[in-house]
Amino acid sequence: MTTSRPRVAIAGMSIESSTFSPHRSGWEAFTLRRGDELVRHYPFLADGAPLRDAAAWTGVLHARSLPGGAVPAEVYESVRDEIVATLRAQQAEHGAYDGVLLDIHGAMTVVGRDDAEADLAAAVRAAIGPGTLISTTMDLHGNVPRELAEASDLITCYRMAPHEDVWETRERAAANLLSRLREGGAPKKAWLQVPVLLPGEKTSTRIEPAKSIYADVARVAELPGVVDAALWVGYAWADEPSCRAAVVVTGDSAEVIVREAEQLARQYWEARDDFEFVAPAAPYEECVAKALASAERPYFLSDSGDNPTAGGAGDVTWTLAQLLAEPAFRTLPEEGGRTAIYASLPDASAARAVADAFAAHGAGAAVDVEAGARVDDGPHGPVRLRGVVEHVSEGDPDAGIVAVVRVDGLRVILTERRKPYHLESDFTSIGLDPRGTDVVVVKIGYLEPDLYDMAADWMLMLTPGGVDQDLLRLGHHRLAAPVHPFHDFEAEPPLRAQLL
Repeated sequence: MTTSRPRVAIAGMSIESSTFSPHRSGWEAFTLRRGDELVRHYPFLADGAPLRDAAAWTGVLHARSLPGGAVPAEVYESVRDEIVATLRAQQAEHGAYDGVLLDIHGAMTVVGRDDAEADLAAAVRAAIGPGTLISTTMDLHGNVPRELAEASDLITCYRMAPHEDVWETRERAAANLLSRLREGGAPKKAWLQVPVLLPGEKTSTRIEPAKSIYADVARVAELPGVVDAALWVGYAWADEPSCRAAVVVTGDSAEVIVREAEQLARQYWEARDDFEFVAPAAPYEECVAKALASAERPYFLSDSGDNPTAGGAGDVTWTLAQLLAEPAFRTLPEEGGRTAIYASLPDASAARAVADAFAAHGAGAAVDVEAGARVDDGPHGPVRLRGVVEHVSEGDPDAGIVAVVRVDGLRVILTERRKPYHLESDFTSIGLDPRGTDVVVVKIGYLEPDLYDMAADWMLMLTPGGVDQDLLRLGHHRLAAPVHPFHDFEAEPPLRAQLL
C-alpha cells in the first residue's frame, strides 16, 4: 500500500500486425515518445486533469504505429530493451517504481516470435520486480495468452467497436492502478480463453449480439468484489496459436470473478453463430451495383480486404482497378456519368511524380503514372492512372504527399505513405466534397463515427487483401485447434476460468 504520491512509469509498444500481408512495419512506421512528451500524450494527464497530480508520472518509451505487417525482430527488441534498460536505470537512481502503465495493442506480431506482448510484459516484470503493480491497457482486438495475463496485475481493454472509448479505457487502467496502490494491492484475476476468432466487422458493439454482451461486461465491472472486467475478441488476421477471444475479470472475491468470467465466456461462445457483419456485405459487383442504383448520397463502400487500420498493406489495387474500368465512372458527370472518390492508394514514387507535374503546370496538369502494388501485389499489379491533377499538398504528418488525380468521374487520392481516411475533414482539406459525391470508397472495415454519420447508406465490400473478411480463404494453419469457425468441435469447450 502506498501512502505518499506514487511513482508510475508509462511504457509500451502498440501495433496491429497482419501475418497475411507482405508489409513489414519497420522504424519508419513507429512514432516514438519519451519523457514529458509521452506523459502529455495522455489527455487525462494534462495539467489540471484529475489524475495528473495523483502520481508522479514518468514517460519511459512508447512506440506506436498504424496497423500493418509484422514487426522486424530487431525493431521490437530495440524498443523492448530500451524500456527495460531505462526502467532499471531510473530505479537504480530513484528507487523502485510503485506502478507501471503498460500501453499495448495486443495484436503485435514480431517476425520469428509468438506472443510478443507477453514477452514485453515479462521483460518489464523482470526489470521492476514482483512488488511493482503493472496495469495493462489494450485494444479489444488483441489476444491474451496466459503469460500476458500473469505478468499484468491489472488488465483491461476497450468496450466499444468502433473504438470511441480509447482514452476512457486508458484512463480506467490508470485509475485502477492508482486505486490499488492506495489500497488493496494486486487483485486476483480470473482468466480464460474462448475458442472463437471473428473479424471486428462481425463483432461491432453497434449491433447485437456484441452490443448486449459488452453491456454485460460493464455490468460485471461494477459488481461488489470486482475491480474490472474485460472481453477481447482476438485478432483474426494473425496466424498465431493464441489468437482467439479471451476474458479477464479482476477483483478481490475469487468466487465472484470466476463466476462472472465464465458467464461472459459462455455468452460469447453461445452467440458465436449469431455474429453478423455490421452492414450489408457482398462482393464488389453487388456493392457497386447497389450503390449506383440507390438514390442515397453519399453512398459509402468499404474496401475491407486492404484496410490499413486492420493491418492491410494499403496498396492493394484490386478494387481500384475495377473502379477504373467501371462504365459509370468512365463518363464525365456532365455527360451523364457518376462521381466517385477512392481513398486511398500509397505509392511514394507515383505521388512524387504527380507532385512534380503539379509544381510545373498547376491544377489541371495531365499525368500518366503507374501506382500501387509495390508491397502487396498478390491480388492485382500496379494500376495506370491517366488523368488530371486537381490537388497536391505536402507535409501531411501521416501521408506525406497527398495528391488528387481525377480519372473521368473518379477521383483517386494518391499518397506518399499509408493513411486511413476517417474524417470528413480528411477529404475537405484536400478540396474534395464527399457529401456531394455519388460513391465514396474507403479502405476501412466498419465506418468510423464521422463517416458513419455522413453516409446516407453504406455496404461492406468483401475484397481481397491481407485482412480479407473471408477468414477461411486466408489459410490459417497455426491456431491452437479447435477454434470456431476454423475447426469442428467434438464436444462443448469447458470454459473454466483459471485463477491467476
